[in-house]
Amino acid sequence: MIIDQAETIGSETSSRNSEVIHGGLYYPQNSLKARLCVEGKHRLYAYCTERNISFTQCGKLIVATRPSQRDNELQKLLQQAHQNGVTDVRLLSTEDVHVMEPHIHCTGGALWSPSTGVFDSHSFMRQLLIDAEDGGATLILKTKVKAIHMEPLTGRFLVHFDDDENTCIVCNKLVNAAGLWAPNLARSLHGDNLGGGGSSSPWYPPKGYFARGTYFLLHGIPRQSFPFRHLIYPVPEPGGLGVHATIDWAGQSIRFGPDVEWIKEDEDDPSMISLSPDPERGNRFYDEVRKYWPDLPDNALIPDYVGIRPKLNHPSNGPVEFQDFLIAGPKTHGIKGLVHLLGIESPGLTSSMAIGDYVTRQL
Repeated sequence: MIIDQAETIGSETSSRNSEVIHGGLYYPQNSLKARLCVEGKHRLYAYCTERNISFTQCGKLIVATRPSQRDNELQKLLQQAHQNGVTDVRLLSTEDVHVMEPHIHCTGGALWSPSTGVFDSHSFMRQLLIDAEDGGATLILKTKVKAIHMEPLTGRFLVHFDDDENTCIVCNKLVNAAGLWAPNLARSLHGDNLGGGGSSSPWYPPKGYFARGTYFLLHGIPRQSFPFRHLIYPVPEPGGLGVHATIDWAGQSIRFGPDVEWIKEDEDDPSMISLSPDPERGNRFYDEVRKYWPDLPDNALIPDYVGIRPKLNHPSNGPVEFQDFLIAGPKTHGIKGLVHLLGIESPGLTSSMAIGDYVTRQL
């Protein structure tokens, strides 16, 4: 059974993103993000080809907007990519970039990732659902899981719902893939730091945090006059990959974003976070985008949509360092048949098919 509180599958984090198939450049060697992103990228391209799901492998440029970035950040990213097995990545000179993208400004060249692309994530998720139902799964929508408990004697899981606390589903295997809500559900099973909880496991789920990301749409420029043909990224920033430019898989629009707006650290309910774009954030977008596209016209950006990243760290706890996916299976918490997926932010969509295999092995 696939249980989702929304009216349709994948309507939260899975659909409020850039639809980018990531190359696997940014993540430390042997981290889950590195391994699952690279494996997932290959699986995703093959699956889209097999199932006739639209995609374009357009490649991306990570642009140095200061001379020092070529010898520092870009060199480190190049080395990291090669350590992760992504050996098609290479450094380009400023002249090379100008040939590929005449409108892009850079002051130290760029890193070229030819295996990066964009795809129709909604058709992808619909096809996954078809495959799941062909395999015997049943989808239950508009049903919110309130809590998870475990029967002490049998080890079975009791999945409780909002509508009736006495009604539950009983199962032997459980995957908590609730996205923004996953840490809260994990805590309902394992207890919290006030004591209690449904198991004797010493493992304690981390607190979840959130970061909003706003996207703006390029407006008033016809398709034939789009300023670039590839994805354009700045050097990464803490908490995200910077305000980048993505062309949708159909080549119909250009979006900029997302930025990083940390939600206060004591917010535990994702439903309280607004999904309405704040037009005032566009002021910063103009400054960021003009670092690599100085000809961005005034009044050319209009608010598009907002996504929320599930985070496992927060600036209030100190500098935001790299945070890997946390896929907590029986080896982590000692409970047979249980896997929690926590902090599945970017590159979660790219990694999704590899994550599925990883969870299956955990079970």
